[in-house]
Amino acid sequence: MKNLAKKAEIAIIGGTGLEKFVKNAETVRIGTPYGMPPKIFLTKLHGRRVAFLPRHGVDHTIPPHKINFRANIYALYSLGVKRILATNAVGAINVKFKPSDIVIPHDLIDFTKFRKLTFYDEAPVTHIDFSQPYCPQTRRFLIQNAEKLYNRVQNMAVLICTEGPRFETPAEIEMFRHLGCDIVGMTSFPEAVLARELEMCYAAICYVSNMAAGIQKRLSAKEVSIIAKQVTSFLQKILIETVRVLPQKRECPCANALTDARFGNKQCSKASFRQ
Repeated sequence: MKNLAKKAEIAIIGGTGLEKFVKNAETVRIGTPYGMPPKIFLTKLHGRRVAFLPRHGVDHTIPPHKINFRANIYALYSLGVKRILATNAVGAINVKFKPSDIVIPHDLIDFTKFRKLTFYDEAPVTHIDFSQPYCPQTRRFLIQNAEKLYNRVQNMAVLICTEGPRFETPAEIEMFRHLGCDIVGMTSFPEAVLARELEMCYAAICYVSNMAAGIQKRLSAKEVSIIAKQVTSFLQKILIETVRVLPQKRECPCANALTDARFGNKQCSKASFRQ
C-alpha cells in the first residue's frame, strides 16, 4: 500500500525570497534517475496535501544555471503532484511594469544555452504541444486571487528565460523588447516544459524585482532581496488561497499532453524515459 503521508496533489516551487515558505513541516529527500533535488517539505494547506520545493535550496545556495530541473520536477511527479505553482523574481522589460508588481505570465521564450531540456532524449520521439506554456486553468485562479489580494497585478506577460547567473546586457534587453518580451528571469525554462512532459499543470506567479538592464543604471542581488521582502507576504497569501480554491478536476490541455505526442502507433508512456 502506498504511503499517502508521502504524497502530495499540489506543489509550490519557491524562487528567490520564498525559500522558507514552509516551516515545521515533514521533509523528504527523493532520489531520481536525474540526481538529487533539494529537500522537499510536505504539509497541508486547507486540508490539501502540498509539497514545497525551494528551487535554489533552503539557503539559496544553488545558482540558476546549476539547478537540476529534471530532478526537481521528477521528484514532484514521484510524489503524485498534479499541479505546480511556481514563483519567480523577474526584471521588467516593459516599462509599464514596475518593481513590486506581481505578474502572471501567459507565454514563454527560451534563451537558455546549456540546460537539459527534456525527459525524452530517446526513441520513441516525443513532441508535446506547448501552445499554452502555462496551464490556463491554474493561471485563471492565480490571477483571480492575485487581483483580490494585491493592487498591482499584471495578468498578461511574455517571459524570456536567460541562462544566468549574470544579469543581461542593455543590448540584450533591447533585443528582447523587440521580440515582444515583457519580463526576464532565469528559472522558468525548462521547468515549465518538464512539467508538461509529465502531464502536470504548471503556472507561475512572478514579482518584478528591478527594471531590466539599460532601463536602470545598475542591477544588484541586494536590490532583488529588498523587493522580495516587500512582496513575500502577499505572494504567500495568494499561493495559499489559490491552493484552497483550485478545483479537484483538471480542465486543461496539460492532463493529456502526451496524447498523440509520438510518431507511429506506440502508446505514450511516461515510464519510458526513465534511465
